[in-house]
Amino acid sequence: MPDPILSLTQVNKSFGPAHVLKNVDFHAYPGEVMALVGDNGAGKSTLTKCIGGIHPVDSGEFRFEGRPVRVHEPRDASALGIEIVYQDLALCDNLDIVQNMFLGREERSGLVLDRAAMEEKALQTLESLSVRTVTSVRQRVASLSGGQRQTVAIARAVLWNSKVVILDEPTAALGVAQTRQVLDLVRRLADAGLAVILISHNMNDVLSVADRVSVLYLGQLAAEVRRADIDHTRIVELITAGRSGDLGLAPAETGESLNETDDEVPA
Repeated sequence: MPDPILSLTQVNKSFGPAHVLKNVDFHAYPGEVMALVGDNGAGKSTLTKCIGGIHPVDSGEFRFEGRPVRVHEPRDASALGIEIVYQDLALCDNLDIVQNMFLGREERSGLVLDRAAMEEKALQTLESLSVRTVTSVRQRVASLSGGQRQTVAIARAVLWNSKVVILDEPTAALGVAQTRQVLDLVRRLADAGLAVILISHNMNDVLSVADRVSVLYLGQLAAEVRRADIDHTRIVELITAGRSGDLGLAPAETGESLNETDDEVPA
């Protein structure tokens, strides 16, 4: 088993009286897809934002590449090589693909934007991911399909030599063919050596692409298992009840509940 590139141990996070994350252990491994699943309010969004530096953890240990680190803001996470692709993608429809990929990180030659260098790097990144659905990097994002937009957002995340990429519901609202394209891209990211964290409510997507599955239940880690050791039914049981056979939380723990759901805490 490889050592995790990202490791959170006994992490806690509260917002006022709402104890949203309770002694959570979470790991991501290079070259693997870790699916993070759980019902609404389980703590997925909060855990993701803690990893990304949006919410500092209250307690617990955060290790990256085997060494303890402090992540207080998104720039700290980016400096480590952690990138997040949120569900809304944060793309600008009025800009082209190159401009979106370098937005806020534009390259310059003296005082002038180095458009040729940015275009070349954008092309190299798309080619390295075997992306052939985009005909021109000078296309405006407004003209792209849902699958193409997701591809651009993912390519932007890996452009900066990232080591961990977090994908929040990357196939939401996509058709069958576009979903397959995005999942193939997710697999290629892992095959290229990145640690990919996939957040999804679609168990078919999870089972088709994940190497491991972490299940959150009411702010607690119910299980972290290899994909080969679990099936659809057991994942659903862990999500909805916190237990499935010999997997999951102790019976006393599954009776606990949060005062507020994940969607009700600060964004």
